[in-house]
Amino acid sequence: MRQVIIYPGEDGYWVAECPSLPGCISQGKTKPEAVANIKEAIEGYVLSLEEDGLPVPDKQVEKFNG
Repeated sequence: MRQVIIYPGEDGYWVAECPSLPGCISQGKTKPEAVANIKEAIEGYVLSLEEDGLPVPDKQVEKFNG
């Protein structure tokens, strides 16, 4: 599983994004819906890269505390 960040967006929606996949962002009316939507978006993103013969970014994310 990839790291996902979920935060409140505009108009009461929840935004979910996957930092290890640039531009892979989704949303939902509830947190569970946002999680389900980002899972689907991640699967589609990775499948698209694989079909195009492009490298799939690593799942790891650098952490910074400061």
